[in-house]
Amino acid sequence: MQSMIDKAIIASRYLLVVFFGGLVVALAVYAVGFLAKLWKFASNATNGSDNRQLIDLLHLLDSALVASLVVMVAISSYDSLVSRLAPRDGDKEVGWLAAVDPGNLKLKLATALIAISSIHLLQIFMEIGSYDDRAVTWGLAIHGMFLVGALVLGLVDRITAASKKPGKL
Repeated sequence: MQSMIDKAIIASRYLLVVFFGGLVVALAVYAVGFLAKLWKFASNATNGSDNRQLIDLLHLLDSALVASLVVMVAISSYDSLVSRLAPRDGDKEVGWLAAVDPGNLKLKLATALIAISSIHLLQIFMEIGSYDDRAVTWGLAIHGMFLVGALVLGLVDRITAASKKPGKL
């Protein structure tokens, strides 16, 4: 009986495929929105101020970072939780996955969130007249929390790595 329960629990990891597949579909939908933003950016390239163009470009950069974040989570989580994505002979497409462990992924996610938050803050600062003090303060506070969170994750990762070295307890 225990063996059957163990097998069922282990097999339940395949339910995650639904979520990772959903992320791929969501990414495709997001890509369509990105193309619409890109078209708008390109069609307004000769119109408007340099500030407006820079803000629109930052929106495109923000979209690329979010898309990268989704891909990183979907691929590395699938590889570590569902099924290994082993490279075929001479195929180096998924070779980078070996370097992405859960701790490394957390740091990459935290770094991406900080970059996205930084872009949003830059957009706020470039249009500071459009925001009240409360919105600016909340933006800074949230960004600060992302920074603190990343620092704590990095510190925990460093402590964990140091404790795994030979001769340490």
